[in-house]
Amino acid sequence: MSEPERMDRTKLESINIINALRRGTVPGSGLERIAVGLDVEEGVIGKQLDYVSQGGGDTKFIRGDYGSGKTFLVARALEMARNKGFITSHVVISPASPLYKLRAIYQQVCSNLRTQEEEHAIKTVVDNWLFAIEERIISVGGTGIEDAALEAATEREIESALTGISEMNSALAAALRTYYRANNTGDFQLAQAALGWISAEPNIGRDFKQKAGIRGDIDDTVALLFLRGLVVVMQGAGYSGLAIAIDEMETTQALPKNQRDKGYQTLVHIIDALDRGDMPRCYLLFTGTPALFDGSRGIRSVPPLYDRISVVQTDSYKNPRQPQIMLSKFDTTKLEQVALKVVDIYSQAFSEVDRERISHRFIRAMIKKITSRFGGRVDVIPRIFLKEFVDVLDKSELYEAYNPWETYEFDAEHLKGELRKEEEAVMVVEF
Repeated sequence: MSEPERMDRTKLESINIINALRRGTVPGSGLERIAVGLDVEEGVIGKQLDYVSQGGGDTKFIRGDYGSGKTFLVARALEMARNKGFITSHVVISPASPLYKLRAIYQQVCSNLRTQEEEHAIKTVVDNWLFAIEERIISVGGTGIEDAALEAATEREIESALTGISEMNSALAAALRTYYRANNTGDFQLAQAALGWISAEPNIGRDFKQKAGIRGDIDDTVALLFLRGLVVVMQGAGYSGLAIAIDEMETTQALPKNQRDKGYQTLVHIIDALDRGDMPRCYLLFTGTPALFDGSRGIRSVPPLYDRISVVQTDSYKNPRQPQIMLSKFDTTKLEQVALKVVDIYSQAFSEVDRERISHRFIRAMIKKITSRFGGRVDVIPRIFLKEFVDVLDKSELYEAYNPWETYEFDAEHLKGELRKEEEAVMVVEF
């Protein structure tokens, strides 16, 4: 990449970061540029990903209260994974996709597949896999191979690549074979139905299953099997593996005991499958609040799971190589560091920030003004602060006469309706 191209790419990424902060969301890329205090954790995750890319399987549980940066670390971990050639997926546990319903989680994984280049990437992944098979056959048989022979050889390769999976459930290979044939004959509706069925989408008609020779649908009993099959496809398409983040697991605590326990037993099953080597090239990140790990309705209530992911913590030195990464709450020092990084990014996105108007002293004063309205809780304000801070940077660039020291006041009125429950809970009401 030439120097001007690299500069343009940095500028575009910088604009994207500032735009996301302006909207109060986590940027889609460039997260290493605003990360603070996560070097050790990132190093551990990076080494895990390297191990998984060589054929291993691994997991990590990220534990922290609201305001500890769980969402950011998950996004950063998935960004690291994509940079290492992984396909990623971000799943949120909810009433619609509870932990004990593996089919619903599998469906979310498929619908949220993302590569470095694109989102909703399942079609690209399957196409790349089939193209790689055809290329391999042509390299052996020569370019003169007839279409019918190429198609027959490719179908045999589809079966061969999924032999271990097909012995237990042949439906994945059948659906992929149907997708391949449908594309070759121009039947794109059938091809789309095949991808939909592979992704466990609801309402895939009987017509597709009849043409594919498939009975039934993907359910909880075979969801992990299909996930393994998809990872085989990903590897064959040239990717390092699959990294999945399963977020907001604390919602499991609100379920009835039988559903809760079934969800926790699912985690035991996944951890044991990874340790046995049954899920190669799979990396799973799980997030939750401390109550999920230690509460009476949490993981502690299932001793086999608690034994597998509990940590040894006898001093102030946290060890993220243990099953859990334990995040501390965000503090003023970290927020100041982020703000200074945002100043640098803004300068690359638009124009050089006036460091006299936007001084380190002003940043500290601004943090103090905002935290005073939230009971002094720095850990709940990073999103609000950064949104306000970008507004100050914008006005400083747009208006030479703008002086934030004289003009900036934090008015919480305009935040009504957009505050999250954790932010609302600590907000100081003014009369």
